[in-house]
Amino acid sequence: MRSPALRHALTHLITPLLMCVGMGLAYMGAFVTPEPHHLPVAVVGTAPQAKVFAQTVKDTAGDKLDVRTVATRDEAVDLLKSRDVTGAYVPSAKAPELLVASAASDMGATAVEKVFTPVAAREGVPLKVTDVAAPVADDPTGQGLFFLLIALSIGSYASVAALGAAGAGLAMRVRALLALGVSAVVSGIGALLAGPVFHLAHHDLAGVWGMAWLYSAGILFIGVGLHTFLKRWTTLTMMVLFVMLNFTSSGGLFRPELQNGFFGTLHAFWNGAGFVEGIRSLLYFGDDGLAHNVWTLVIWLVMGLLITAVAALYERPRHARHAAGHGESAPETASVPAPARSAEKQAEEEIEEEVEETVGV
Repeated sequence: MRSPALRHALTHLITPLLMCVGMGLAYMGAFVTPEPHHLPVAVVGTAPQAKVFAQTVKDTAGDKLDVRTVATRDEAVDLLKSRDVTGAYVPSAKAPELLVASAASDMGATAVEKVFTPVAAREGVPLKVTDVAAPVADDPTGQGLFFLLIALSIGSYASVAALGAAGAGLAMRVRALLALGVSAVVSGIGALLAGPVFHLAHHDLAGVWGMAWLYSAGILFIGVGLHTFLKRWTTLTMMVLFVMLNFTSSGGLFRPELQNGFFGTLHAFWNGAGFVEGIRSLLYFGDDGLAHNVWTLVIWLVMGLLITAVAALYERPRHARHAAGHGESAPETASVPAPARSAEKQAEEEIEEEVEETVGV
């Protein structure tokens, strides 16, 4: 290719085109065709008729449902509040009831309602749906937490551009301190959005802020550390890790039982899922499962700290050489050689391009 400018432009198109492909595959693969896969449900009753009914439902649904029987309605409610089942059906000739917990997943509650409404219709009776854990009125679908996740993620990974690229001349310990400060600001913004602004959290706002900080700090430290090695490819890497794989596996829109096995598996240990499920535990389910989700976020933060530490060790010889080349013995008035000025200008242009590319996305 004869034109350097054209080659330069085409090279910079690689990242957005890869993002286009990646976002299409991730979002459409995760959200376009949600179908139950071993969706856990319960049938209440100990009589032989209840067991036969449960087996009939299982045989009809196949791999779409995992059906169990429980002795009492209270036991079914406990399973819903611990999120061990998505719905529980209470058979009755006159008034059948379906128990759901829509705060765990509005889409999951809708899915089980679609399963059991025809069952009651065949008996010629209406189905009563009881929500044992409904989200607050300010967030009727419970999906506000997913959009809070998006806001925190964008604030975190976009800040990596400034800390990694524009701050490349700073020592790693300074960038690490800046990452710590930025994570506090981002999580503070998240707490304001969740509390006073949109009222998603009617209590435990301090806990929401703490989990938001763990989540944001993990992303920032991973990004700052990776930038040392990936440079301008950090943008694409952060998008893959914390958008394409993260949003789709978080459970914010669809629980893993409504997704394919790939995203369902990621849900078990990805940081977005840890944040969303942790906030749900805190706000709606009496802290059930909260410790597991907090540890998930802590592990991601520890990984970020380790990557940053490795990057600091990697950068140390380079900074030593740079300091030696700019020793105090050189006269302050000495002019900078033309090749050095050219290299510095090129480095500044690359930094500007990287920042614009990252923030623009």
